[in-house]
Amino acid sequence: MMETSSPLGRLPAGGTVGERADVPDVFDPRIYAAGIPHDRFRALRDRHPVARQEEPEILGWPAGSGFWSVTRHADVVRVLKDSGTYSSHLGATQIRDPDPADLPFIRRMMLNQDPPEHGRLRRLVSRAFTPGRIERFAATARERAGKLLAGAVAAGGEVDLVRSVTDDYALLNLTDLLGVPASDRGLLHAWTERVIAYQDPDEPPVLDAEGRPVNPRSPAMLAEMFGYAQELAAHKREHPADDVMTSLATSELADAELEMFFFLLTVAGNDTVRSAAPGGLLALAEHPDEQRRLWRGEVAMDTAVDELLRVHPPVLSFRRTAHRDTELAGQLIRAGEKVVVFHASANHDERAFVDPHRLDLGRTPNPHVSFGDGPHVCLGAHFARLQLRVLYEEARATCGGVAPAGPPRRLVSNFINGIKALPVRLREP
Repeated sequence: MMETSSPLGRLPAGGTVGERADVPDVFDPRIYAAGIPHDRFRALRDRHPVARQEEPEILGWPAGSGFWSVTRHADVVRVLKDSGTYSSHLGATQIRDPDPADLPFIRRMMLNQDPPEHGRLRRLVSRAFTPGRIERFAATARERAGKLLAGAVAAGGEVDLVRSVTDDYALLNLTDLLGVPASDRGLLHAWTERVIAYQDPDEPPVLDAEGRPVNPRSPAMLAEMFGYAQELAAHKREHPADDVMTSLATSELADAELEMFFFLLTVAGNDTVRSAAPGGLLALAEHPDEQRRLWRGEVAMDTAVDELLRVHPPVLSFRRTAHRDTELAGQLIRAGEKVVVFHASANHDERAFVDPHRLDLGRTPNPHVSFGDGPHVCLGAHFARLQLRVLYEEARATCGGVAPAGPPRRLVSNFINGIKALPVRLREP
């Protein structure tokens, strides 16, 4: 492949990490089981803000072609805003390449589309996410948060907040918003785990006839969820209610589009809060001085929610594919190459945030990218912020404080910043 000149002494286009031993690996999902690798991200931001990364075979998943990691805040925002150069449609939005046979199917999802097609679907679905509808869920979410937290406090001693509070809180809120029977929340949980936790050894992959892992986003793996979505939509047409599935079932969406939206809302709508809620509570437990500021009402809750989202973004990374040859941070990127933005790094970039590794619940402005940016900014961001605000307010009202009772167990993933267990001590008010 042709060499390209660079004042930075960059790799040949399409080169590998092996040719640059000083480029830290941020691909291996096992790294994230210990938390966000801040040292690695800082080294990349300082010396290699756009750097080639290898994709070796890991945990049974086959090797990939490699990608460009983007770690500075300004560059991440540039990629997310420029869908004409950095496409969600060409190769979808996961680091691993999908099976070429599955790509047309995966492209049906709004997340994996570019404008103008993306805009049409987003406008259709955004009608279901009206502020009024979302706010009507606030009272139910508040009652639920209060009961779950009060039960955890009453249990005394140490509790796992994920098992006791945050998993059910996120799942039951989602069933309310979608209009799914609460008794079916186990289905939503299982489908979400299958998609989100596929890199984690606790969620063994489904294997094909040759013993290779099957992409959890493939048509075969989503058939059960899609069948459920069609049954639920038919029920909502016969028995309409004030929920999102009624809006989608009676909209202009084709059947295939409705199925993909149910998938997107089930997985993203659940896991955004399911990841952010324990992450925020962990940050408060680890920073008692800031926790006291919040408990005393010395900082605005909405401001605190954004700072907790900054330090613990629910999504670690997203992939784009270069639509044409371009240059980013002095680095040549060729058409067809993968470009992966790391939200977790951008949120801790010293160029965008003063003292970024300090939790400051009063931080303003706070241009974090935890919900993305550009045309694909999270459609449910308002709903997620509402749930987090209500949960933290109820935690403040229900208990006297949160303290660590052991290390958290984190998800093995380079995509979702998940926490599987969070042992804490809850003090009575």
